[in-house]
Amino acid sequence: MVEKEKRSTEREAGERAVLVGLTLPDQPVSHEHPLEELARLTETAGAIPVGRLVQRRARPDPSTYIGKGKAMEVAEMVRELDADLVITDGDLSPAKLRNLERVLDMRVVDRTELILDIFARHAQSHQARLQVELAQAQYVLPRLRRMWTHLNREGGTGQSSAIGTRGPGEKQIEIDRRLLRRRIRDLKQSLEAIAARRERMAASRTEFFKISIVGYTNAGKSTLLRRLTGEDAYIADQLFATLDTQTRAWTLGNSKRVFLSDTVGFIRDLPHHLVASFYATLEEARVADLILHVVDASHPDALLHMEAVDQVLEEVGIGSTPSLLVLNKADALDDSLVLRSLAADREPEIALAVSARTGAGIDELTHAVERHIRATQSEAEFRLPAGEGKILAWLSDHGTIVQRAYEDGMVALRVRLGPADLARASRMVEELERKNGH
Repeated sequence: MVEKEKRSTEREAGERAVLVGLTLPDQPVSHEHPLEELARLTETAGAIPVGRLVQRRARPDPSTYIGKGKAMEVAEMVRELDADLVITDGDLSPAKLRNLERVLDMRVVDRTELILDIFARHAQSHQARLQVELAQAQYVLPRLRRMWTHLNREGGTGQSSAIGTRGPGEKQIEIDRRLLRRRIRDLKQSLEAIAARRERMAASRTEFFKISIVGYTNAGKSTLLRRLTGEDAYIADQLFATLDTQTRAWTLGNSKRVFLSDTVGFIRDLPHHLVASFYATLEEARVADLILHVVDASHPDALLHMEAVDQVLEEVGIGSTPSLLVLNKADALDDSLVLRSLAADREPEIALAVSARTGAGIDELTHAVERHIRATQSEAEFRLPAGEGKILAWLSDHGTIVQRAYEDGMVALRVRLGPADLARASRMVEELERKNGH
């Protein structure tokens, strides 16, 4: 009786899920339980992991992912644990999903569907909701037959059809497919328009140096954004807490202002169509002058997380953008060897240990960004009337004044500026000279 009451209370908190995964020969070696990340994803989606089963195989079973014998073992676990659904750590084809559900007589959710559910929960802006809807529609399209199991009427109106199965089920599936394809087309067009607007917004900020924060989900990116800019950013200790790009102004120690953008967190085996759906969100990263790759250095699989992020960056075409490796949560580490190990394959000067929570190492990160900006700047000389305060202030705000000298009402400046700022400064001075008749 007590057990029943306990399970009733658990159900009010969320569905009970049995987690299932495979260990394959070519799979990277993880330092935590193979299903630990899936368990955190499950909890983020609002369900309760009540059982885990991992099978070692040479390859996934072509019919049921885990094989019929192991599927029967899962079915027994489901009954014993009074579970509501089974969640697999791999992406299942429509056929595998259908076959596994038949053997288990239980609803099965694969890794992609689980992530999509989390994204749907966290989508706040119009853009994020459109992106999630597009990803869901692309996922559902090849699985419509499974979702129409109750209308599986392939027999049509033939004599062999059983009572209750005659009707236009197959026709209805085709209608749904057409409607879904049309919706996918409309969503893509809407997101392309949003991407174009974002590109124009990014272009309007070309006079400022742009930095984008990327990293594995829950690495502390939003906490770092808040620490650096002093402005509010949504923070939660859960996976995919941030889906929308957050852009804030960051004033560096030399009083120079740059734009800093947070992005959606990455994750291993992120489905390709999901990455494609979030291209608009990643637009800020695509036009960034510098990437801050934030890593949870305290995580046992930090190296695997770094590789997963690098893979996505390459996929979206920003793998060659200059970057700084930010080893976050360093305060949670007792062994400095871990930090040195994570930075071993990177140039030492671009790997920095910080704690966004405590502020440790933030000054060093700021200085590293300032050094990088200076390295991208060129030196130029300008001679202006001393009364041109607006242009002089602009040069001071956007560049580094190396030398300043006054003579006969004129000021001679030697300034270090980035490529875009140098071009704009040259245009401003040329316009002033034309205006003054020089």
